[in-house]
Amino acid sequence: MIWKTKITQMTGIKYPVIMGAFAVIGTAEFASAFSNADGLGIITAINYPDIESFQKELENMMKLTDKPFGVNFTIKSPLLLKSRVGRIEESYYDFLNVAIDMGIKIFTTSAYQAPELGKRIKNAGGYWFHKCATIKHAIAAQKRGADVVTIVGLEGTGFKNPYQNTTLVNVTMARRLLNLPIIAAGGIGDARGFLGALAMGADAVCLGSSIMATSESPASKNWKDQILYQDIFDEKYHKKIFHLELKDSPIGSMAIGHIDKTQPIKEFIDNLINESEQILKSWGYNSTVFSTI
Repeated sequence: MIWKTKITQMTGIKYPVIMGAFAVIGTAEFASAFSNADGLGIITAINYPDIESFQKELENMMKLTDKPFGVNFTIKSPLLLKSRVGRIEESYYDFLNVAIDMGIKIFTTSAYQAPELGKRIKNAGGYWFHKCATIKHAIAAQKRGADVVTIVGLEGTGFKNPYQNTTLVNVTMARRLLNLPIIAAGGIGDARGFLGALAMGADAVCLGSSIMATSESPASKNWKDQILYQDIFDEKYHKKIFHLELKDSPIGSMAIGHIDKTQPIKEFIDNLINESEQILKSWGYNSTVFSTI
């Protein structure tokens, strides 16, 4: 089956699945495996301390895959500069220039607003994807010129926003209030979640915790075991996810409830797509093309 959405058209990927931006492990080895599995792999720039190491990693990525991939810039608020952890928007300008010179077209920004980076990306003919946690921030990103918005539901991991809604509410309301492509994130880890997100109005899904335990993931065995054996219905876990107690704790999203084994990324994505196609056929969908356009 051919999968056709605004995101597949924009990026040139076969399946509408986007790799999450990972601190520490968002490297070429991991991202290339995702791209080679026909999704959009993402290299996370915050993992590289200088231009030289970043450029070397991009060169390595291009050796490992000839398929589309993107670069993420994770932004820290200038108000939090007292903490030395993280990087503000200005620190990425040279990184962006290097990536543009190397022909990269897809850039994602996350954690905080990045209007100047977005402007520079678009002026260079690239696509600017901005990731946020609330509809308010999604609308603001659209007004600033973002080409795509990734919106993360409360089921997701990472820093929380006190006004964050669930993936279902975020995506369906975003589809009503935005007029640009949407990527759904937060708690998606199987075929029904994937199809559900597309049905709710998303043009692609972002996979994070659900791919942490894959063979190519550089995550430690302890971290992978946590993904594989975490009881998502445990009271303490539930509070961390849904009661804003997560902060930056190293814990997987609700998507890990679907993960029970370590497997190659290609196998994971192929199974996701094959199971989705089987579900569609069971509903009487017989076309060879699935399009949300």
